Amino acid sequence: MSALQLTRPLAFIDLETTGTNVATDRIIEIAIIKVMPDRSVQTKVKRINPGIPIPAATTAIHGITDDDVKDQPLFKQVSNELKQFMEQCDIAGYNSNRFDIPMLVEEFLRAGQTFEVDSRRFVDVQKIFHLMEKRTLGAAYKFYCDKDLVNAHSAEADAMATFEILEAQLTRYETLLKPDVDALATFTKEDDYVDFARRIIMQNGVEMFNFGKYKGRAVRDVLKSEPQYYDWMMKADFPLNTKQKLSEIYHSMMLKKS
Repeated sequence: MSALQLTRPLAFIDLETTGTNVATDRIIEIAIIKVMPDRSVQTKVKRINPGIPIPAATTAIHGITDDDVKDQPLFKQVSNELKQFMEQCDIAGYNSNRFDIPMLVEEFLRAGQTFEVDSRRFVDVQKIFHLMEKRTLGAAYKFYCDKDLVNAHSAEADAMATFEILEAQLTRYETLLKPDVDALATFTKEDDYVDFARRIIMQNGVEMFNFGKYKGRAVRDVLKSEPQYYDWMMKADFPLNTKQKLSEIYHSMMLKKS
């Protein structure tokens, strides 16, 4: 069996949210299963008041109602605790590269904090599953662990199942997957993107717009020829992380001019 080899903690995260729009939806539950290099496990689960109503269609999926979270803290009130718990951790999850991590980063930005991503490695267990077998979290759990996922859409149950699936994947694909976070992060890495919403991507070391009428054009070229496009994006309903990265590009251009 290829046991997961860790040089620093690996935090398996799972979120339950009001919806799937990173810019406008909010976290209502977060579970973090922190696996230490010595294989000990630390767990943190938080219910969070999102500050907005939970749609009935969303409640039907995870079972969390407005009444369940009305007396819970806002994300801003627990952000320091969560940040400290994940200090020095790499991050793993199921579809985490495209959803959980962008949503978490967005919540930290709304709380007036940054969540360091450049020094972390990200392992997306769904990406391994899809590259190898192509299915859902419940099916993955049955396929790899031969268990039925009880309490699906409970953040803690989903995060723990994700950890178990990764361990089983390392056993099943021991000749194809190296059991260390560097190799797993490289294996599950997405296209080279600048912001988590993938509105801006990197191509040959150049930031390129990945949406709209300027898709495929260099961001810096667009901002030079149409500086009003920067103003429009900053006022529009884009995720804060996208606006943050756009501002970094814009301000670096301004510094070169001065």
